[in-house]
Amino acid sequence: MAKREIGMWLYQNSGGEEIQKKIISKLNERDIVTHPNLNLRNAIAKNSHIMYDKIKLEKLDLFFSYNAGEQTQYQMYLYKALNRVIPMINNYEAFELTEDKFHTSFLLRANGVKTADYKLCHRDDTHHLNTIMKKWSKMVYKPTDGWGGVGLTKIENEETLNMLIPFLNQMDLRFFYVEKFIDYDNTDYRVDIVDGQFVGCYGRKANGADWRTNVTSGGSVFLREPNEDVINLALKATKITGLDIAGVDIIYDRKKEEYIVLEVNGIPAFATPEQEKMGLNFNDKKIDLIVDLIDRKTKKEDKK
Repeated sequence: MAKREIGMWLYQNSGGEEIQKKIISKLNERDIVTHPNLNLRNAIAKNSHIMYDKIKLEKLDLFFSYNAGEQTQYQMYLYKALNRVIPMINNYEAFELTEDKFHTSFLLRANGVKTADYKLCHRDDTHHLNTIMKKWSKMVYKPTDGWGGVGLTKIENEETLNMLIPFLNQMDLRFFYVEKFIDYDNTDYRVDIVDGQFVGCYGRKANGADWRTNVTSGGSVFLREPNEDVINLALKATKITGLDIAGVDIIYDRKKEEYIVLEVNGIPAFATPEQEKMGLNFNDKKIDLIVDLIDRKTKKEDKK
């Protein structure tokens, strides 16, 4: 029987290189050959093939894409094409969905998962934002496709909103997405899920006067045990979005006294070596579940 072969593109910083080595080693034990570092930026599509050097990517048994920091439109375009012919982790439809904050919130709310109240309006209908501002008191502007807290703007009054709108118009945006600012304690839960199973959880805390908990925005990580409600909410959000691997950000709304899903991420980072020293010890479990997932998805009878 021919060996199974997969392609992998996993981030290399913050301990990612060592994570990749462990995944490859465990896949080798199952007679699964891995072609690592397949950055689709360097692939070329011609006729019925997507070529990376001499590798025909569409002939692989699976492609595992796990790199948030180096994405380009070209890569995503080929990611979508490959998804049509071979199994992907995460599949493109789920990944594309969770890259968009509005579509994610819309789907979650339609399926009974609490999120922040939101508003999406056309750029020519910005007067709606003034109306909603009077109702909400505070709101957050979010780029629908941003990550890591980049571009988030807290709007605390109508004057700030009126100053922001001309700037947004200069960016030639076609629509604006805003969420009601949630009264919370400036901490969140990041819950990791793989293949429908709870992997681990940690907390993030905003730094000083900033309200954003994202590490890339100055937030810090701390040990945090989730309760059953938090875990079940993360599992439900992951199932609804269709992700194989997810990191669900959850905060506690102090006014409504309930947990809400803030975001669902398709490429949640592994714990860094520094975080592991703090006591975040879920990497091995996450690796094992990913290897099991790849093993199952590459069984010959399960191939598309």
